[in-house]
Amino acid sequence: MRPVSAFSLICSVLLLLTAGVSPASALSPAAPADGEPSLHGRVLDPSGQPVAAARVSLRSASGTLRHTLSLADGSFAFDGLGPGAYDLTAAVDGFSAGIVPAVVEPGAALRIDIPLRLAALTDTILVTASVIEVPRAEAPAGVVALTRRDLEDRQLDTVADALRLVPGLAVVPTGGLGSVTSVFPRGGESDFTLVLADGAKLNAFGGGIDFGHLTTFGIDQIEVVRGPQSAVFGADAVGGVIHLRSKVGGPPAWNTLLEAGSRGTTRAAIGSTGSVGALDWGVSAERVESDGWTGAAPNVALGRVTNDDYQARMLSAAAAWRAGSGSVVRASGRFGRNERGYPGPFGADPIGAYGGIDAVSRGTNTFKAGSLEFTREWGPATAVRLHASAGDEESIFASPYGESASRTRRYAARGQFDRALSAALSASAGAAVEFERADSTFITGVDAQQVPVKRRVEGYFAELRWRSASRLFVTAGLRVEHIVRSALEADPWAWEPRPAMKTDGLVSANPRAAFSYYLRTSNESAGNWTRLHASAGTGIRPPAALEIAFTDNPGLRPERSRSAEAGVEQALAGGLIVADATVFGNRYDDLIVAVGRALQDYSQFRSDNISNARAGGVEASLALRTKLGLEFRAAYSFVDTAILAVDRSTGTAPAPFAVGDWLVRRPRHQASADIVWRHALATLYVRAGGRSRVLDVEPNWGASGGLFHSPGFAVANAGAAIRLTRHADLVVRADNLFDKRYESALGYPAPRRALSAGVRLAARR
Repeated sequence: MRPVSAFSLICSVLLLLTAGVSPASALSPAAPADGEPSLHGRVLDPSGQPVAAARVSLRSASGTLRHTLSLADGSFAFDGLGPGAYDLTAAVDGFSAGIVPAVVEPGAALRIDIPLRLAALTDTILVTASVIEVPRAEAPAGVVALTRRDLEDRQLDTVADALRLVPGLAVVPTGGLGSVTSVFPRGGESDFTLVLADGAKLNAFGGGIDFGHLTTFGIDQIEVVRGPQSAVFGADAVGGVIHLRSKVGGPPAWNTLLEAGSRGTTRAAIGSTGSVGALDWGVSAERVESDGWTGAAPNVALGRVTNDDYQARMLSAAAAWRAGSGSVVRASGRFGRNERGYPGPFGADPIGAYGGIDAVSRGTNTFKAGSLEFTREWGPATAVRLHASAGDEESIFASPYGESASRTRRYAARGQFDRALSAALSASAGAAVEFERADSTFITGVDAQQVPVKRRVEGYFAELRWRSASRLFVTAGLRVEHIVRSALEADPWAWEPRPAMKTDGLVSANPRAAFSYYLRTSNESAGNWTRLHASAGTGIRPPAALEIAFTDNPGLRPERSRSAEAGVEQALAGGLIVADATVFGNRYDDLIVAVGRALQDYSQFRSDNISNARAGGVEASLALRTKLGLEFRAAYSFVDTAILAVDRSTGTAPAPFAVGDWLVRRPRHQASADIVWRHALATLYVRAGGRSRVLDVEPNWGASGGLFHSPGFAVANAGAAIRLTRHADLVVRADNLFDKRYESALGYPAPRRALSAGVRLAARR
């Protein structure tokens, strides 16, 4: 029997909610004669002085959040609250506040002050670790949150550069600014990471994404959740989720960045954030240009490089409107256009196949994405969330062989019902539906015309959360996906003709469980604490458009992962030092692979879900902060990967690999470290990182040209922001400080030393 549609389930949930809550209890109780329930207080630093502009968050039992900023005297207030239990916290860069419980009585005006203490890790609210927002202290999964201040102080202009600070992620660009950049999570594939911008999916059809065009200007926080998250987010969250959250709200302010540097690189950006009454906003615009290697000769024997330039334009806007009575509407949108030349590999040439600089190939990408979210709270125990998003990405590529184009269009909707079942137990349930369509010059039909590949994904999910005395946090969730690929007509003109494919569907269930347990809490030991955490789950990635179009297999299934992790996090010196170590293991099954002659005994099709792999290892991180303005962070990853035998064989792997070979471009050892020193007159940073050697493919012919090892490397960067006036900073930096020659991807030289300088302006009203 066909499952009910996600839209029908969303409507049913809302009807049941309306029927089950009487008009008298649907809204917060009317204010009693002596005044409505409220909560107010002040945010205080370790010396007892008030802290302005602290982000104060109030979480109800259902998991719904309200935010406000403390005023100049440190005061904050939440009015119009329903009686019940709440959690109160404050986020200030470099400080920790912990979770302060608050019980609001009918007609009472409750006062609670929030004392801060200096800490290595900032208390943040995460929207990606669960189906509801949770404080970082309660997040049981492997989560890293990079705040706006983290990005600015380290002058991290791109998301790819920021992700280098996250253990377990291998970031691999194929050149300089704007080049194709892949991220491999914990040994997984480059299309195993779901990327969201304010809840809207940025991945192409099938999960692929190029990180080379994602910048950090206008981003308030980058959240990275490692491990499979399909129980929460559905398809494409095989190896992890990266969520980019826009900066909105606060005192009205604007900021500008103007920068110029080596190789004709310029960056200009302007943005504004603020709040007026019930409206919060944030807008940003950015323009980036670079000549890259154009005009240079990194290898004299190969000649001078042309066609390595890059231009990009980005615009983003976000707003939130607090409609009263527990209702909030949020909207966001992103638009971008970029163009880049592709000169090809002009570095290492292991088999002498280099054919010269490609002076013709150029790619142009245009993307649009937007989301709309509505949250409605019925008292502190019940809430409903509705979310809709749309995305459109188009790529045009010109090469010596002609012009080609590809496009992904996506529309998604999600409804969720949150309910506190008791003081310790809460639950969420809901449904989602996603329609996606892929078009490509290479996907054609019986008349050689372009035909689209269409897919519908319906998801039904539920999650239970248990909290016990601020010590034990347990999460268990399940998501069932109904994936339907529409019929696809035959292509008799292809090199290997594709037969007609009927509509095909399957159902996939993905569970996830996680826990976090504090052996010691910060309240028990003056800021020192010990936390154990573990999680396990599964993930799926449905086939990409070209994988569907170039197979004769009508039942091609999603690729799958199974993963488990366990770790311990320890805070010392009153929270000024935090160390974390996590052990993980992943198994990747049903990987899609071209069958070929070598594997014809194991499948009757041209491509099939018969390949397998594994990855496991250790991630470690250390964060330290001193009272003198010095901050130190370090991360290390050991990832052991191996290609396994294909299904129904004992020792056969897809050519040219052998069973036991490393997975391509996954380093066994990877490390990073950075030091930031903040002073009233300047902020200085030094950052270094590198990896061990990796297995890679021949750069001109790919895997068919053979497998080769690419050497390891280490690179250092340094920079400073020097205060000129109250509203202006001079920013200078040196990337690849010691002018290291290296290649992140075999055959593609990384940029040599680059110097840049600029001015950063910021002002508030």
